Amino acid sequence: MDLAHLHITAWVLAIILLFISFSMYKGGKMKPAKILHMILRLDYLLLLYSGGSLFASYSSIGFLVIVKVLAGIWAIIAMEMIGVKASKGKPTGSFWTQFVIAAVIAIVLGFGFLPLGILP
Repeated sequence: MDLAHLHITAWVLAIILLFISFSMYKGGKMKPAKILHMILRLDYLLLLYSGGSLFASYSSIGFLVIVKVLAGIWAIIAMEMIGVKASKGKPTGSFWTQFVIAAVIAIVLGFGFLPLGILP
């Protein structure tokens, strides 16, 4: 499997797991939510591996790839904080905002401006 496809698949899986675990935390189903949260944490490792490998292949591009890496790490941190705050019953609104901003930056750079994206 191509690393770009692995990376995209891992992101889609991470977003799905985030929404499901968040809704389970909010619904009071703590044990299944914690299990999904742990699976999400394993998915972060897959994201970091595939993202790091893509970064190594993009190393000659420069500034845009560094911004994308930072946005991707920011999105992962925001996702983790959403899960942690939801598990404790604390507000998550600011982290959802951060996640959306970071994810949009990473997606626009990944698909729009870097060579393995789908846009010309």
